[in-house]
Amino acid sequence: MALALLPIVLLGVVQTQADFRRQDADRRADLQLAAGRTAATTRARLESAFVLLEALSPESLGPDCTPRLTALVDRLDGYEALYRVSATGEPICGSRPFAPTTTAETVRARVWFQRARAGEDTVVVRSIRANGEEPALIAAVRVERPMGRFDGVMTALLPLHSLQPDITDPALPKGAQAALTDADGNLLIATDPEAFALKGDEPLAGWVERARTSGSGLFEADDVRGQHRVYAGAALAGRDVYVLLSAPAPGLLSWARLNPIGSLLLPLGAWLTAFAAVMLVSERIVVRWLDYLERIAAIYARGRFSVRPVQAAHAPSEIRLLAQTLDELAENITSRDAMLNESLGEKDALMREIHHRVKNNLQIISSLLSMQQRALTDGPAKAALGDTRQRISALALIYRTLYQSDNIRHADAREFLTELVGQLVASDAGRGPVVSSSIEADSLVVDPDKLAPLALWLVEAVTNAQKHAFAGRGGDLQVRFKVDGATSVLEVQDDGPGPDEEAVKGGVGRTLMGAFAKQLRGEAETLRAPNGGTIARMTFATPEAVTPTDPGDVVGTERRARR
Repeated sequence: MALALLPIVLLGVVQTQADFRRQDADRRADLQLAAGRTAATTRARLESAFVLLEALSPESLGPDCTPRLTALVDRLDGYEALYRVSATGEPICGSRPFAPTTTAETVRARVWFQRARAGEDTVVVRSIRANGEEPALIAAVRVERPMGRFDGVMTALLPLHSLQPDITDPALPKGAQAALTDADGNLLIATDPEAFALKGDEPLAGWVERARTSGSGLFEADDVRGQHRVYAGAALAGRDVYVLLSAPAPGLLSWARLNPIGSLLLPLGAWLTAFAAVMLVSERIVVRWLDYLERIAAIYARGRFSVRPVQAAHAPSEIRLLAQTLDELAENITSRDAMLNESLGEKDALMREIHHRVKNNLQIISSLLSMQQRALTDGPAKAALGDTRQRISALALIYRTLYQSDNIRHADAREFLTELVGQLVASDAGRGPVVSSSIEADSLVVDPDKLAPLALWLVEAVTNAQKHAFAGRGGDLQVRFKVDGATSVLEVQDDGPGPDEEAVKGGVGRTLMGAFAKQLRGEAETLRAPNGGTIARMTFATPEAVTPTDPGDVVGTERRARR
């Protein structure tokens, strides 16, 4: 009987050894996964610092920079200081005074400044600290001008204790320790420094290369106390900071080999009992609650955060904790969205006020020029001032259109050109015979930078028609704006005697029309109309359009406006 049962015992021994090896492998995998989770948690802390620095960079050049940064550091946990330096390394402002030895030359010599100037968007390096000061990291974000030119660096000083990895994770093996290292394997902070001091002064730098290439590293070594340990690491912030976890390696004389009966029979009975219990209870206790939370998460994924997992109040404690986390997530997102919408509303109100004031200032300038024009007796001088007034009025109309529109950042070229032509014709209505105008324009919603040269070119073209074609006789003015794919055409046609060759070749107005056309990457020309009269035409590359305010108002839809 013993010989008959011997193969079963041997099979049990073999299975026990296989289980032991599997447990060892699982232990290593758990340690490596825990390193990845720890790195993700700490990385989120750094990424939030990068987001804060990027959000602060546009507003860090004003007179309120220092008090603003000081107030932020006082309100936020885990930040020791915030600084802004210029593209030349000059200190601009900070939440606390710069060190007396901090100059543009010393800043330019710092590694984080050189890497940011070389093109890296984010940099994390260890801060150079005096003796006795708490170790810290420098998180730096490259600041760029609108055209991508380097404009300085925003930095945050993060104390290392705020980034200390958590070793209370229940998935970690017993006796696990955690640390942060730099790219050379030097310890930045550790829960137990002796656990990461290798026997024989062996450096830790070797695992960093593996973590840098594969995203994580796993190795074994003896610490200075002679204990054999397993180490698992993961990259935390690019090539600058790494998370390293350590746990004692299982020895050869483990409980799995010393107690084969307990490791075979009892685990088998426990497994059968547990399997039956899991199959019987898991559906009622775990699975249905997981399905419920999955439905809640799917609702959140669709952007609806008003739903709350209230039914999970009767679930097991672990499920309740997960439901509470989802609830807090929804609440935080809702609060953040409300704050962002409020901030956008305030910025829109400020932009409208700025546009309104610019328009008022331009109108004041136009009124002053009008007074000066009435005081002049020289005809050419009065005409020159009149032309200047019309150009300024066109710019004022741009700002009025922006602050009166639903979207202060864009304007519809069709509506703007229609109003501008009406303004130009009305301003000249009391000086002579009647001039009728018609506008045929396609809709194209563009930004003010493209609208300004378009408007000024139209002012010059209409002014030339009023001077040379309609003076003393009146007539009919036609304005056409056509968008044809990548090319757009703006034409001003009169029914006068035709183009004057000398006027076409010279004059301030013609020079300005050519300059405005070049700003739009186009060209201007003056032609004789087929039925008599003159056509001033500008052909240019179509500016990049945005979605019109009116969804039914698309590019190419024509609206004819008559005055």
